[in-house]
Amino acid sequence: MEGIDDMNYLSNLNPAQTEAVLHMDGPLLIFAGAGSGKTRVLTYRVVRLIEQGVDPYHIIAITFTNKAAKEMRERINALTPLGDQVWVSTFHAACTRILRREIQHLGFYKGFSIYDSQDTQRLIKDCIKEKNLDKELYPAAYVANIISAQKNELIGPEEYERRVSGNYRESNIAELYAMYQKKLEAMNAMDFDDIIFKTVELLHDNEDIRRKYQNRFRYVMVDEYQDTNHAQYRLVNLLAGYAQNLCVVGDDDQSIYGWRGANIENILQFERDYPGATVIKLEENYRSTQTILDAANDVIVNNENRADKKLWTQNSKGQPIRVYEAENGRDEGAFVARVINAEVQAGNANYSDFAVLYRANYQSRSIEDALIKASIPYRIYGGIRFYERMEIKDILAYLKAINNPADDVAYLRIINVPKRGIGAVTIEKIQAYALTKQITFSEAVSRASEVPGLGRKAASVAEFGSFMQLLSQFAAEHPVAALVKKILHETKYMDSLADGTPEGEERAANVLELIATVSAFGRDSDDTSLGKFLEDVALVTDIDNYHESANAVSLMTFHSAKGLEFNVVFMVGMEEYVFPTTRSIEVDSPAQMEEERRLCYVGITRAKRLLYITYADLRMRYDDVIYNDPSRFLEEIQPDRLTPVNFMGKPKEFKASSATQQRGWVVTTPHKAAYKPKSPAALPTPKSAPPDFAVGDRVVTASVKYGEGEVLEIRPAGADYEVTILFETAGRKKLMAGLSRITKVSD
Repeated sequence: MEGIDDMNYLSNLNPAQTEAVLHMDGPLLIFAGAGSGKTRVLTYRVVRLIEQGVDPYHIIAITFTNKAAKEMRERINALTPLGDQVWVSTFHAACTRILRREIQHLGFYKGFSIYDSQDTQRLIKDCIKEKNLDKELYPAAYVANIISAQKNELIGPEEYERRVSGNYRESNIAELYAMYQKKLEAMNAMDFDDIIFKTVELLHDNEDIRRKYQNRFRYVMVDEYQDTNHAQYRLVNLLAGYAQNLCVVGDDDQSIYGWRGANIENILQFERDYPGATVIKLEENYRSTQTILDAANDVIVNNENRADKKLWTQNSKGQPIRVYEAENGRDEGAFVARVINAEVQAGNANYSDFAVLYRANYQSRSIEDALIKASIPYRIYGGIRFYERMEIKDILAYLKAINNPADDVAYLRIINVPKRGIGAVTIEKIQAYALTKQITFSEAVSRASEVPGLGRKAASVAEFGSFMQLLSQFAAEHPVAALVKKILHETKYMDSLADGTPEGEERAANVLELIATVSAFGRDSDDTSLGKFLEDVALVTDIDNYHESANAVSLMTFHSAKGLEFNVVFMVGMEEYVFPTTRSIEVDSPAQMEEERRLCYVGITRAKRLLYITYADLRMRYDDVIYNDPSRFLEEIQPDRLTPVNFMGKPKEFKASSATQQRGWVVTTPHKAAYKPKSPAALPTPKSAPPDFAVGDRVVTASVKYGEGEVLEIRPAGADYEVTILFETAGRKKLMAGLSRITKVSD
């Protein structure tokens, strides 16, 4: 076939990869270890199918990130001129594409909005307010997480209400869920979880549509299958259909998203779901040194719930893993900065060769401070996304309101942005009128003269409504970039940011960046509609903004680093109660600890040439000094793969006792408690006996009748213990264990 040279791709594969690429029909499971070339295998398999006569129109390849989808699409297009006919996209992008075509079958229309987490929480707050519930007992973020978890399990409001019947608090959340969904439908909007939930509903409930897409996608390939949740699992099953030409690629050892619904059993039980499936293991690594891989194998072998496999490489053995014992968090940051500067100044590396990985975002502070003092350029990934910044969401809200006039959340955000004299009281009157008349907020705005009690404010509201109509007419005749400039010009939005502060300058720069982004969209996209732009923005993740060409140190969490690789990696904060986390230790859940271990495995395998691991003797957290042991994951690495280094990163003599050498890397002391007093004088040792309950237990108090609650935290406090409890009726309270006579509820 023209454009495909057999020697250019099949000759580049090892035997296991070749077997996977040549497989044609029937279910196929590919266990692809870190750095084993899975993207190459998926790409070549698509090309091979086309070469064997499969119409590219019948192939779909699904992955999790836009970055991975873009890379795969570019590789396919480089090998065959027919590549553009293959659907290569993320789960959410594929589902959005289906919904844009079929959404009328679910009672929506095609211009639906996609809500991000901020929009979702704002709408849930409205529901909480309407139900007159205590926002302290029902935090919007908490309710949003509960609703998201139900959607990921394909549990709708009615089923959830049946499941929690009899539980007062959860029954209220079920009612909030139902109210929230009704508001979404009235606004012609979906949240991020709805995109897959509604696609599964569409395919499951409509046989004709299901057959249509099963016939369309006769060959289905799914990357990162270990990260699928139940909704994604059902979607894949429905698409694979009767042909069952399903190829899934993944690594159970890199399943790190259980906290957001990913189910590792989806990949481990693939052969149960598809009897007779072909199973291929890709264990040869092309990324890292053998020492780094050996360390990763040392750690992950301690997990029981995994497929048997072991990474190896033909690369060099490489240098030992360098371990630094810092005095505290500041010393840890200074060490990282010193090593980076020394390597760059010696000409051994560029700033872009380095990544600093941490378990939680709060840990970045000490690293940032040290890099700033050392004048080292860096970029943080995993903080506030560009499209979630206030000024960007303001402009996007204008675009959403124009694209979908039923989007009340967008209208409510912009009606007084920039300030046009329409205050909270006026807005509440418009909302009340809309609710009474059962119309959208935008319709109520257009009837400003009919809204009771607006008085002179009616003119300002009507003027805003006319302005939005003008923008809608403009949008129908002009590209998105021109529309954004029109909004900025007419509202004088940039003037509202010019407050003379560095923050104002940064916000203005962000708006200019948005204009550049919109202009690029107009040049690079085949579909340049406003709806398509908003769809693309809604599906962007923070890591999609990662650019290897930026000569800066990358700072990110272990979760954000998945799928990336760096020449030199620092794994900082490798201590008990930091990594693994306090929660994973205290809940005593083997499954949760195994996920923490998989996350450590992911971190280790990001390193190509050199790996540093650091831990601190003490660390400040809030107002406490914390003394933790080095992480158990560090203990699991064989001592001969490790070398201690001094504050300049140079190897130093390792003086270890026989007990230390027998155990591994760290001394044989039991794991200490997460928190220790700053000084005996400031916080004396409690005189009362330790509580007979633990974090996560259900308790009651004798001194105050709050009912039952769940223990969130226990801390020494003078002669007693301070206990943070979330009560079903009273919300979050901090009480003294002895004084309040807190007791555990019997199981």
